[in-house]
Amino acid sequence: MQFWREMVKTIIIFFLISVFYYSTNAQEQNDFFKTIVIDAGHGGKDPGAVGKIVMEKDVVLGIALKLGQYINENLPGINVIYTRKKDVFVPLDERAQIANSSKADLFISIHANSISNPNISGTETFVLGLHRSQDNLEVAKKENSVIVLEDDYTTKYEGFDPNVSESYIIFELMQNVYLDQSIKLASLVEDQFNTRAGRRSRGVKQAGFLVLRETAMPSVLVEAGFLTNNKEEAYIATDEGQAIIASAIYRAIKEYKKSFELKSNIVISNNEPSPISFRIQIASSKRKLKDDSKLFFGFQDVWMYNEADYFKYTIEYSKSFNDLKPVLLKIKEKIPDAFIVAFENDKRIPIDKALKLINP
Repeated sequence: MQFWREMVKTIIIFFLISVFYYSTNAQEQNDFFKTIVIDAGHGGKDPGAVGKIVMEKDVVLGIALKLGQYINENLPGINVIYTRKKDVFVPLDERAQIANSSKADLFISIHANSISNPNISGTETFVLGLHRSQDNLEVAKKENSVIVLEDDYTTKYEGFDPNVSESYIIFELMQNVYLDQSIKLASLVEDQFNTRAGRRSRGVKQAGFLVLRETAMPSVLVEAGFLTNNKEEAYIATDEGQAIIASAIYRAIKEYKKSFELKSNIVISNNEPSPISFRIQIASSKRKLKDDSKLFFGFQDVWMYNEADYFKYTIEYSKSFNDLKPVLLKIKEKIPDAFIVAFENDKRIPIDKALKLINP
């Protein structure tokens, strides 16, 4: 165990240096959304999951190419880079290097799932983190197992064994500085799958994926469906099914880009009166919490509002969205799920609407 923890310290230092270098360099060049790296999982000698009629490496390449086409046709000015555009084998660390060297703003890795139960179906979008369930760990093991096909993988990945649970301790101690943005994008992808593409969403999840470990930008891994489910495999195998999946991911990227650019151009004056205000939400409950609830300990200016039959509790207050962002980081140390909410005359409104009202 001590060996693993010492190894983790070295990896974390390397990771943070890489993040600092690439993110700082990118800011010096341009401070706006411009490059997306699309990663079609597996390829070449690595087939990935194998269904009855298709292999993962083939269907995810089809989805990746269609996604890139949608971006090129509808988001002018965005540079699309692929980790592979044909049936070739690309090591996991090289995929991350491609994203980092191109100073990408997003990294999207596309996969198809498999499981022993043929009745399970649906999409999942993962961000880097420690697995919270055995199912998530098994997905990570499956996707990470490709490294055994790489030359000298034990040296390249510092002794990491994708099939040994103890190896995943590296993800327990690693802090992904882009976690919030990654979760935002992952949520948008799953929402598009569920509401627009008619897919069954299994939600946003965290797990230890090597391909996401060293990317110095917001990154997600999309599991587009289960090849072990006959109906879902048949859908994913078709050109139409791949197009719908790619379109859903494209719309999520479009929404993320819109939100990114809006927040990147925020200039809020604290001197002018405005009915718009911002607070940090820390709890939501069907039942009204007591004033002496332990949740409120150490906080001042606790304020409650009602929404959709829920009692929702906030702290802090500001007319500046930007001023609350560093405060939120400190609050998250105690309440990881805390987030900023906006109000117009004490009635909650979407953040994007609030910012537009302040900066029309």
